[in-house]
Amino acid sequence: MRRLLSTLLLAVVAGCASDDGDAPAVEAPKVAPQLAAHTGLARLTAAQYRNSVVDVFGPEVVVPTQLEPDVAQEGLIAIGATSTSISARGVEQYESASYKIAAQVMKSDSLRARAVPCAPTGPTDADCATKLATSLGLSLWRRPLSAEEVASVRDVTLKAAAVLGDFYKGAEYGVARLLQSPSFLFRVALGALEDGVRRYPSYELAARVSYFLWDTTPDSELLGAAANGALTTDAGLREQAERMLASPRARAGLRAFVTQWLGLGDLDQLSKDPKLFTYYSPELGPAAREETLRLFERVAFDEKSDFREVFTTLRTSVNPKLASMYQVPAPTRDGFGEVELPFDGPRAGLLGHISLLAQYAHPVSSSATLRGKFIRTRLLCGDIPPPPVNVNTALPEPSGTTRTLRERVAEHLVDPGCRACHTRMDPLGLGLENFDGIGRYRREDNGAVIDPRGDVDGAAFADARGLGQALRDDPRTTRCVSQYMYRYATGFYEAYEENPTIDAVDYSFRASGHRLDRLMLAIVLSPGFRLSGDPQ
Repeated sequence: MRRLLSTLLLAVVAGCASDDGDAPAVEAPKVAPQLAAHTGLARLTAAQYRNSVVDVFGPEVVVPTQLEPDVAQEGLIAIGATSTSISARGVEQYESASYKIAAQVMKSDSLRARAVPCAPTGPTDADCATKLATSLGLSLWRRPLSAEEVASVRDVTLKAAAVLGDFYKGAEYGVARLLQSPSFLFRVALGALEDGVRRYPSYELAARVSYFLWDTTPDSELLGAAANGALTTDAGLREQAERMLASPRARAGLRAFVTQWLGLGDLDQLSKDPKLFTYYSPELGPAAREETLRLFERVAFDEKSDFREVFTTLRTSVNPKLASMYQVPAPTRDGFGEVELPFDGPRAGLLGHISLLAQYAHPVSSSATLRGKFIRTRLLCGDIPPPPVNVNTALPEPSGTTRTLRERVAEHLVDPGCRACHTRMDPLGLGLENFDGIGRYRREDNGAVIDPRGDVDGAAFADARGLGQALRDDPRTTRCVSQYMYRYATGFYEAYEENPTIDAVDYSFRASGHRLDRLMLAIVLSPGFRLSGDPQ
């Protein structure tokens, strides 16, 4: 029976491979239907898989971690999820996970009570098996099951129960059948033609909203709104989006976006040479990520303040490890607490966070190129073409005449094959050169005083804090976060024709006082999120 379910999944997957009252109203822009985003299937990310299972069955369930790995494309796992399928090995991993989860659920009284909506009268209680398939199927597949689908899950449950002589043991196979299905593993977003316009039907839109705002499966209220048609109206969709953004669960959705946008997921594997960086430890990367995520949570939900504050704020949240690296008193003996960085200190805002400074650096040194590329592509949405073939991209080693990184970069830029790209990255990265490869402040490099001065396409800055101020004042940064969040929400790199929609979303963002929660709302109400293009 297990092999039959795995074969079915692999075959289907192979086929798939081809506001607050003071905030201004955000109206859905009037954009022609052909300007809607691409559409298709989106595989659940590892986090979405875990969140969905826990939300349906309960927090006690232990979700296996050996699953098909996430793949980032265009810098976002959300885009990779719409353009990658599942390998044969991945099918086996999902199969194994489904049976482990199902066994836990049926062996635990508390978990089983959430999964089975009835008390079976015997091993072959067809009515109870039908209710199980209907209710649990709706929660896991995010839509009502057809009569044929209900019968399929019911029959798997009853056949196994008859052989094993126990309804709940048979139900393990029914639950596993639901968890292995492409209807669970993939978010279906194909749209349907209605009055000459392709739009997402209610249940597809419900899943789309929930995985964007909460990074998990729709709750019962959102599924109820889908059932009664409320999501097909502007008012109904807004009401649900506002409700979800007011929930603490919206923090998970924002965290998922920020993690992908800024590349913070890789901090789990942060590696530095401990002989050179004595402050390094394996716990540093995850702690540094948490600091950055807490900053965005505070700005977006605690204060509902201007997003641009993330570039200049002196307030941050640190644990004792980070406090020692920032040379400030630890606010708590363990865990995180808020501190105010020195007014005349070298560090402020996002560009002073260990998360970015250590992530965008080499294991043994800083990197003006990696940091500059991050600023240019992730914060300003600029393009950096790949280097020409056979060009040596390595910087000259320090010497008597080129001790600082700035001097070595200047020598490197003499090469015409390097100049075109590196002049767009390295001068920006040099603004952060006062921080070493792990993010600790320093005044000198190889005995020479560091010069962090530069400009952001004409806007001069004197140091890292000045660079943060320049980015805060640059309108490209708000347009860039709008663009990245739009990509994240839709799962596709935008087509040229979608730029008017992104412009309208960015206008709403700016009109709201640059509030991130209003940006999320504007995207949900935009035609690029609600209307569908041709299935990919």
